[in-house]
Amino acid sequence: MTDELKVVRAGFAPIKGTRHLAYERVELDARGAVGDRGLALVSVDPEEPARGRVLRTVQNPSLVAVRAELAGDRLDVELPDGETASAEPVSTGERITCDYWGREVELELVEGPHSDLFSRWLGRPVRLARAGRGDVVFAGSVSVVTTGSLRDLAARSGVEVLDAARFRPTLVVDTDEPYAEDTWLGREVRVGRATLRIGAPIPRCAVIDLHPETGERDVRLLKGLAAHRPLNRAGEPAFGVFAEVVRQGIVG
Repeated sequence: MTDELKVVRAGFAPIKGTRHLAYERVELDARGAVGDRGLALVSVDPEEPARGRVLRTVQNPSLVAVRAELAGDRLDVELPDGETASAEPVSTGERITCDYWGREVELELVEGPHSDLFSRWLGRPVRLARAGRGDVVFAGSVSVVTTGSLRDLAARSGVEVLDAARFRPTLVVDTDEPYAEDTWLGREVRVGRATLRIGAPIPRCAVIDLHPETGERDVRLLKGLAAHRPLNRAGEPAFGVFAEVVRQGIVG
């Protein structure tokens, strides 16, 4: 029998690295949440224009302060100062090969006002590109954290409440017991109308120390987490679990 989990938050960011938004309904298919990180910002190599690097949150924390949302085919982007860009990203037909965590991914550059907006915000030229589903996702297509673990980490860190968006999870599920998700590995669970198979623990980096709306470093969660959670070979502490979709459906 497959266990059913109560989802209390579902969300994603349509552009990798921008603010992680909560949605009332999220569609899960075989490649994760529909709309999740279908776009990315890239830094183009001036000496080799067909190559570049995908911008990552840990190296570009100010991206977290930018709100990006899809409305049909239209992409709405808003900076903290109120400046906006709203248009459908139009494919240019240009392909660019980018490094993403040591592996090569091929993205398609798009036209629109968004690249100029992000370039001004970041203070250097960047381009907006369309990514294949899952191409700019670190590991599992879905990430899950639990309320019990969030409460425990908040108490250990001396913080009243931890915003789940710090961990950029696809799903937050309700639990009483902290780190109950550690015991779910390999199990199938129902979330809304979808079914997931729980995979490996999620290794965490300094992104969790960033305020989820400003991108400013305001707490030291990573150090505290490393003091009481299992570490991988790189010394990164586990928090939450990856999952794969085995039956697609709506959550919310």
